[in-house]
Order: sequence, then structure tokens, then C-alpha cells
Amino acid sequence: MNQAPPVEKPPETRAPAAPSQPPTPPTAAPGPSRRPLLFALLGLVVIAVIALYFLVPVFYGKETDDAYVEAHVVSIIPKVPAYVQKLYVDDNSPVTAGELLVELDPRDYAVALSQARANLANAEGKLQEARDQIPVADAEVARQRAELDVAQANARLADANLSRLLSVSDIRAVSTERVDEGKAAAASNRATVVASQVRIEAAQAQAKLARSQAVTAEAAVEQARAALAQAELNLSYTKIYATEAGSVARKSVEPGNFVQPGQLLLSVVPQRLYVIANYKETQLTDVRPGQPVTIRVDAFPDLRLRGHVDSIQRGTGSRFALLPPENATGNFVKVVQRVPVKIEFDNPGEALRWISPGMSVETRIFVRKPPAWLGFLN
Repeated sequence: MNQAPPVEKPPETRAPAAPSQPPTPPTAAPGPSRRPLLFALLGLVVIAVIALYFLVPVFYGKETDDAYVEAHVVSIIPKVPAYVQKLYVDDNSPVTAGELLVELDPRDYAVALSQARANLANAEGKLQEARDQIPVADAEVARQRAELDVAQANARLADANLSRLLSVSDIRAVSTERVDEGKAAAASNRATVVASQVRIEAAQAQAKLARSQAVTAEAAVEQARAALAQAELNLSYTKIYATEAGSVARKSVEPGNFVQPGQLLLSVVPQRLYVIANYKETQLTDVRPGQPVTIRVDAFPDLRLRGHVDSIQRGTGSRFALLPPENATGNFVKVVQRVPVKIEFDNPGEALRWISPGMSVETRIFVRKPPAWLGFLN
């Protein structure tokens, strides 16, 4: 059998020996780390900053988010019943003071005005007639007094004649017939005097009645004038004007509608707005009218407005509620009350075009001036 020749192994190669290095000296043991101390100091600084941010401002300002924009909204209501003839505004329309808003049908009230004028002319005519009767009645009184004077003179003459006849009747110088005639004449003249006196009293009563009728006629004239003034007012009420500038809101009327007195047609939101902030009673210790206020509107978070405290309501909100609390009955639980504070804007400028009554705001009243390093409060 043939055998394979033996394989020769190559000679072993050795790696060159590494150069010798000097021995490293032993290192010292590590000391305590300063990182926990730094973290602790940093935490204290953060806590101090947070405390300054939340606690220090309380000493300078009183803040609440229970605040809303308000306005003295003007209600446009008719004073007379009528059909709406024309409507000159629409939803959210801007209006100026004195602008015509609604026009009612004036025809019925124009007729009533004409009738009132005729009634006044009739009353004035009756008054003049009554006044003209006064001098006529006075003249009748004077005539009756003159007739009384004549009757009295005739009565005196008749009495004198009767006396003369009676003085000679005993010696039969005159006949009995003459004496009887003298007595009849004297009695007739005395009766004429009495009748004249009665007629004078009747004439005086008639003159008094004429004056009373004149007074009644004057009252009727005043009544007719009042009715005329009322008719003029009713006619003027058919045109409804804006009492101040603002914008239309809650419009609930259309041309052709029949409206009644007291019915709300629309509202006018005036341009002048203010804020009602309901502060806790414990926050009002140092709050006074005139103090500066910063106002933030929720709808515009980047907008910061300034104002001042106008007044503080004399009474909490719960005191004027529909059902005020009766703390004298049942179990009492003390609840911090809130008091409305009225805040006026200080020159809000164009912001009033976008702010509306009812919007939520946040207010901060500065009860004392903060230092310069608290400038973020302003």
C-alpha cells in the first residue's frame, strides 16, 4: 500500500514581547458627591420662586375669576298698540343716539289727533259763550236794581199820599173812596218793591250761574287740551328712536307684527361697558373705590385692560336672591359670601368693539402699589 508522505509543520513564530511599562501608582478613594446638594438648593430656589409667584401678590392685589362684563342694556318697547309699518335696523346693527328704529302705523292716532283738536275748538267756543253770558247777567242785575229804586220811590209816594188822606179823613175832607184808593196804591207799591227785590235775587243767581258755567267751560277746555296733548303724544309714540348709541341685540319684531305696550321689540347694548366682579367678603378688607384694576377677558387671553373700582354694592348677592337664606332656622353652616364690585374701564379703546356683556373676565384689584420687581402683576 502506498502511504502519503508526511506533512512538514512550519516553524512556530513567536510574537515580539511588549515593552515593559512602569507601574501605576495607587489612586486615592473618591470623596462624597455634591450633586444632591445642588439639587436640593435648586429645589429650594424653585419652591421660593413659586411661593413668590403665588403668595406675595396676594399682599398687593385681590383677584377673582367670578366676574363678568355688564352694561345698562336699553329695552326698546312700544307705548301704544299698533302694527309695525317700517323697521330700520337689523340684527347686530350699530345705532346712534336719536336714530329712528321702528315706525308704527300712525293713521288711527292721526284721526284721534284731529278729533281732539275739534273737541278743543268746541270747548273753547263754549267757554267764550259762557264768558259772554256774564256781562249780560250783570246788566240784568243792574236793571232789576233800577226797577227796585223806582218801586221804592213809588211806594214812598203812595205812603205819603195815604198819610195825607188819613190825616183829613176824620173831618170828612176826603171821601172814603179816596182813602181806600190810597191804601190800595200804597199796598200795590209795597208789593212792587218786594217783587223787584225777588227779581234782583233771581238776576244775581243767574249771574252767579253764568260765572259757574264759565268755570266749568274753562275746565272743559283744559280737559280738551289734555286730550289733545295725549293724542299728540300717542302719535309721536308711533316713531321709536334710540336713546343712546350702541348695537342692536335680541331683535324679536318684524314689519307687519301687531305690538302691544310693554312688549320687548329689541335691545340696544350701549357702548359704555363695565365689569361686575363678585369678590369674597374676606377679600374686601382693603378694597376702596378708585383703586386700579387689571382686567383679563377670557375670550381674548392676550388682551389686558385697565380699570378702577367704581363702587361696592351694599349687600351680598345672596341677600338679594329670590329666596334669601334664613340663617335663624335649621342647622347653620357658615359660607363665605360674595359682594358685587363695580369696575369701570379706563379708556379701553377699540377693545369695546369685541367685548360684549356677559363675557367672563378675571380681575385683580391692587389694594397697594406693588414693588418694581413684581412687574408681571401689572
